[in-house]
Amino acid sequence: MKPTLKPQNPNFSSGPTAKFKGWSAELLQGALTGRSHRSSEAKKRIGYCNDLMRDILGIPDDYLIGILPGSDTGAVEAALWNMLGARGVDVLAWENFGLNWVKDVMKILPITDRRSFEADYGDMINLADVDCDRDVVFTWNGTTSGVKVPHSDWISSDRKGLTICDATSAVFAMDMPWDKLDVTTFSWQKVLGGEAQHGVMILSPHAVERLNTHKPAWPVPILFSLQKGGKFNDKIFDNNTINTPSMICIEDAIVSLEWAKNVGGLEALKKRSSSNLDAISEWVSHTSWIDFLCADDACRSNTSICLKISDDDLSDEAKIEIVEKMAKLLSAEKVGFDLKAYRTAPAGFRIWGGATVETSDIEALLPWMEWAYTQVKQEQGLAA
Repeated sequence: MKPTLKPQNPNFSSGPTAKFKGWSAELLQGALTGRSHRSSEAKKRIGYCNDLMRDILGIPDDYLIGILPGSDTGAVEAALWNMLGARGVDVLAWENFGLNWVKDVMKILPITDRRSFEADYGDMINLADVDCDRDVVFTWNGTTSGVKVPHSDWISSDRKGLTICDATSAVFAMDMPWDKLDVTTFSWQKVLGGEAQHGVMILSPHAVERLNTHKPAWPVPILFSLQKGGKFNDKIFDNNTINTPSMICIEDAIVSLEWAKNVGGLEALKKRSSSNLDAISEWVSHTSWIDFLCADDACRSNTSICLKISDDDLSDEAKIEIVEKMAKLLSAEKVGFDLKAYRTAPAGFRIWGGATVETSDIEALLPWMEWAYTQVKQEQGLAA
């Protein structure tokens, strides 16, 4: 039967993600619009934003925090173009965005000593093959595959290379072992439900040393340059920015961070995300036609929760058709938007389960997915 209970918030996109419950544009009235981002007042707001991130995430005092252009992508690109080339590089990928960094390292940047380790959607590479005396580039959580690294034991504490971690769909939902991470990047638009176009970069002392001692052998676009006069430009990490940020986006990040602090900080955010995964796990366990894309629960994401059609009797084309029709039905009923799997992933669904998503909305969505599946199968003249 057609369900009657609908999610209060039907937004399940994996980026930008749902705003937290209670968010409204009125909360942004204090944004310093029309003011220079280099004014003392604006720099204080940027500094306050950075302080909130440090406090909630437990970032060490000797690590630096900076806001960069171009969302998480821009932050990762800045790290690669400024820091690589000093030693060999291992680049790891188990989904689409990791493959972007593979392309940069293996095909674009003129690095001679480079290796790539790649896994199919749903799988994880053998982390024991990675050499942390080389620079290592990886995503902590595969946003398009729902596969995360299971632990940080493979990262050596006395490594000689840098670890450059794209953590955009992991940070604020998973533990980040800061002593194992030299460059960590993310954007507010994932677990915080913030606005897009701004990236965050967190640097360890080891990364700062690299920026002070290594000059890239290639030109770096000014929009991504972390050096000035051949040395590290630390002003970028002292409440300044490379280019002009949106003070509305800064204010929105502050509002989201204050909400995160008020609900209980990092532990509460992790618990909220895990509760969403638990709700979907329980549903998958008794639903015959759906399964997780990631079979290994130790590597299964609690934010970008990726599902696949599990009926082996169906062709790939039939699965794609089912997903397309189900997504249209769910959108037309206004119970679930942006639920299709990433365009290069196997046919299925991707439900964002980050902390801004209420578990009650996940629980309300799932019966609608069963209803939509039944409708599509009946339309095809097949039993659901």
